[in-house]
Amino acid sequence: MNIRTMPNEMLNQVMEFMRPAFVQAAALCLRNGTSGREVLLIQSLQRKHWIIPKGWPMKNRTLAEAAEIEAWEEAGVRGRIHPEPVGAFTYTKIKKSGLPVQCRPQIFRLDVSACHDKYPEAGRRTRKWVSLSEAARKVHNPQLADFLRNL
Repeated sequence: MNIRTMPNEMLNQVMEFMRPAFVQAAALCLRNGTSGREVLLIQSLQRKHWIIPKGWPMKNRTLAEAAEIEAWEEAGVRGRIHPEPVGAFTYTKIKKSGLPVQCRPQIFRLDVSACHDKYPEAGRRTRKWVSLSEAARKVHNPQLADFLRNL
């Protein structure tokens, strides 16, 4: 077993002891659908796992503003971002160098008012609106799944 084949849960536990997690910003994009509240999931670029839009902090921006920008760039949505985080989760990112790093995105709620077909990563990502219960089943990260289940 190596870093790339180690189960994510085991890798997360190992990484927590090695170094502190890097802070990131994530957007929980919500809308009222035909059968209730829906969340927007996108696929990660490399592994094609279902996730929520997230990314690194940005200079001269709050984490909430960074989450709002990530929602636009990765999912093509606009709306009202809430300034306080509603949760967080931890995951391990394998950098291009092969080095694993622990990341802890702070989750900010974004009430979606517009969904566009043309946005910066439109040709690179798949997006999907789903119920909260379906989102909890689809996401790969167990902490994110628990968060969605408990909303």
